[in-house]
Order: sequence, then structure tokens, then C-alpha cells
Amino acid sequence: MSGQLMPCSPVEIGSLFLFEKLSPEQLGQLCSAGRVERFEPGPVYTEGEPATCFYVMIEGTVVLSRRVAGDDVEVTRTSQSGVYAGSMQAYLGDRVPQVYNNSMRVTEPTRFFVLPGEKFSDFMQEWFPMAVHLLEGLFFGSKSTQRAIGQRERLLALGSLSAGLTHELNNPAAAAVRATATLRERVGKMRHKLAIIAQGNYAPEVMANLIDIQDRTAERVAKAPTLSPLEASDREDAVTDWLDDHDIQNGWQLAPTFVQAGLDVDWLNQVAAAVDEELLPNAIGWLNYTVETELLMDEINDSTNRISHLVDAAKQYSQLDRAPFQNADVHELLDSTLLMLSGKIGQRIKVVKEYDRTLPKIPAYPAELNQVWTNLIDNAVAAINGAGGEGTLTVRTALEHERLLVEFRDTGPGVPAEIRGRIFDPFFTTKPVGEGTGLGLDISWRIVVNKHHGTLQVESEPGDTRFQVLLPLTAEENDTIEELA
Repeated sequence: MSGQLMPCSPVEIGSLFLFEKLSPEQLGQLCSAGRVERFEPGPVYTEGEPATCFYVMIEGTVVLSRRVAGDDVEVTRTSQSGVYAGSMQAYLGDRVPQVYNNSMRVTEPTRFFVLPGEKFSDFMQEWFPMAVHLLEGLFFGSKSTQRAIGQRERLLALGSLSAGLTHELNNPAAAAVRATATLRERVGKMRHKLAIIAQGNYAPEVMANLIDIQDRTAERVAKAPTLSPLEASDREDAVTDWLDDHDIQNGWQLAPTFVQAGLDVDWLNQVAAAVDEELLPNAIGWLNYTVETELLMDEINDSTNRISHLVDAAKQYSQLDRAPFQNADVHELLDSTLLMLSGKIGQRIKVVKEYDRTLPKIPAYPAELNQVWTNLIDNAVAAINGAGGEGTLTVRTALEHERLLVEFRDTGPGVPAEIRGRIFDPFFTTKPVGEGTGLGLDISWRIVVNKHHGTLQVESEPGDTRFQVLLPLTAEENDTIEELA
């Protein structure tokens, strides 16, 4: 937008704090290269447009805003003479995209000194060469440092996740190994017991009955009911008494296994009725090995399923073999992240899930949202640990103002009001030196706001801190159908 051209006075320009140290000759060159424009209330330039001019306000009121999730969010409003905006990085040339990084409008007739971007760059290079080198070093050095620390933080996070995943995998793997070794021993004893039975002079129908009982016992194990501790104890006492009454040695050792498999006194009476009294001890022993092998195979099956579930969660978390941009179920992403971080969360922190399962899938970059969840959960766990190590982490999803809300609520000490406005700044951290880079929330902000056109905000008071991620339910217009496929 162009304004009304007005005379440029070197004296007036020199009264602005940005130019007060310039010589009369330099002020004259500025007036010759630039211009004074008067703008009526309305927009001056728009975020994302090519940055062609450097603006210094002489008098009036200016408002700067940033585009967030389709809305213009006001970041600055001032009437201070001398404030500046526009192509402030023109001196970096084409090494960075020369676009306006905010939008500017005025709320009353406002005069600006306007300097074309290329002229601003020329004057900077000519008048302040040392300052330009320092600014270039600061700009690119900061970018390089941020990339390096960001990579280091991702490696540390990967190492932490790998350690947690290894720990989680070790438990079911070790259980499967133990169960396999025990199973081999029980099968060997079963063969030995079968040989003893086979050496007896038993009628074929007796052996057939025994085999039938074995098959039905195995089926019963698969359908064993879940008993309360009191019910299991009462049944174990009854089974032990039955075994003792029938002169079965070590009945107190056999009873817990039988009860776990769903066997009771009625079932044992059926066994006793199907075999001769002299065969009963060996039959009971053989059925015990049958029950144990079935239980051990169930344990191996549970362990391998657990391992498979962990591998699936790791694949879901990393989004291997998946399109980077897709329609995603945030609940699947949250569950996989919580599982991956379960080792870090520990037993003293209670995790509560308040999911609205009716929410639709949303267009997103799932792997990057998992990184956001990781950062927010990690911060919540650190806050709870800093307050004694016991607390509750609540993960909630809901529909809020036609957007999908993902909220992480912890019972830590809270974020002090004086730093709440800085927590999303790069390199700002409240953690001790060496424990935090200050990039986790900055990265999360950029993923949510810049890449997903959403909002990331925090509400905090002692004992109740809530980080809220609001994501659009539909893709932006510039997201292609191919990306959503």
C-alpha cells in the first residue's frame, strides 16, 4: 500500500533515535534515497509479501501482527516515535528470504520515513561495515547453533527413548526366555510321567479316558476365569484338601497351579471317576504338567505379543514406512508416545487419559506431532519430579471451537507468571545447566503453529499446569490432495 508523499526534512529524520548519531551529510543522503509517506488508517504491508522497504515511524500509531492458525494475532501496538519495521534483514541480501515476517497497519494518520530495502543495505554496508559483519555473524551463528543444538537434543531424546524401549522390551523378552526354559523342563517330565503310565497294565479305554481328560483340561486352561484374591484363596484351600484326602503328595504345591488354570474340586472328581484309584496320583501329576505347559505357553504368547506391541508402538511413534503428511488419529499418536516414554514417566507418576474417541482424524505430520507430545510430556514429568516425584499427568482430547484440543495437565509447581511469556523462546530453559537446551518448546511451537497452522498455549498455577495444543480439523487450502493421500 502506498501513502501520500511528503517533504523529507533531514533535521526531522535526525531527531529519530535510530538516526541521531548520523552526520548532516548522511542524513541528507537518507532523505535523497528515501521518502516520507503519510498513511491513512489501514494496512501498510502484509506478512509473507516481498520485503521491499524499511519503515521508521515519525508520528502516529502502528500495530504489528503475526499470522497464527489463519488469524492475525497482535504482537505490538505503539505510538513511540522512531520505532521501525519492514526489511530489517536487507543487509543479508539473498542469503535469506527477503519477505515481511509480520503485518503492519496504522490506526490513525501516520507518517513514516520509508527507505527502499536495497538502499538500506547499501548504507549499512558503507557506513557500518564492522556492525554488518557482527550482525551477520550473530544471525547465521545463531541459526547454526540452533541447528546443532537441535540435532543434539534430538539425539539425546532418541537415546532416552531407545533406553526406555530397550528396558520395556527386556522384561517380556526375559519372561519368554524363562518360560521357554521351564517349558522344556516340564515337557521332559511329562514324557517321563507318560512312560511310567504306559508301563502299567491299563486297559485301552482307561488310557483313552486319560487322554480325553488331558485334552479337556487344556481347553479349560484357555477359558480360565479371573478370580479375586479371596476367591482364589478359598478355591486353593478346597483343592488342597481334596488332594490330601486322595493321598496326592505335595497337594499344597499343585493347588495354586490348578486354580490358576480354572480347575476346581468338581473337575478333580471327574478325573477320579475316570481312572482307577492306583492310577490317580500319576494321572494328577501328568495333568499338572499339562496345565503347567499350557500356562507357560500362554506366558510365552503374552510376552511375544507384548514385544510385538512395543515394536508396533515404536513404528507408530517414528512413523516408519508412512507418508509424512496424512490423516492421523491423535489418540494412536498419544498412546504410542506414552508407551515409548513409560520408562521415563515411571511408577510414581499416574497417567490419566481423558480421550474423546469421537474426534475425527486430522491432516497432520504424525512424526512431528509425536515430537511435540514427547517434549510436552517430558516437561510435565520433569516438573512433577522437581516437586517430589509423585503426581498425575492427565492427557485430554476434546473438540474446542471447531478445532481439536490436546491438553497435557500436570500437578507440578507451575510456570511462574514472570517467565510464562518467554518459555517458547529459543534457548530459554528453567532446567539446570546441562539438562535442557531450551529448544523443546520452541521446536514444538514451530511444529504446531508454523507447520500445522495450530495454536500452542499454556495456563498455569501451582498444582495445575496445562499445555494446550489446538489443531485444525481440515487442511489449509495450499495442502494438496496428494499430500493427504
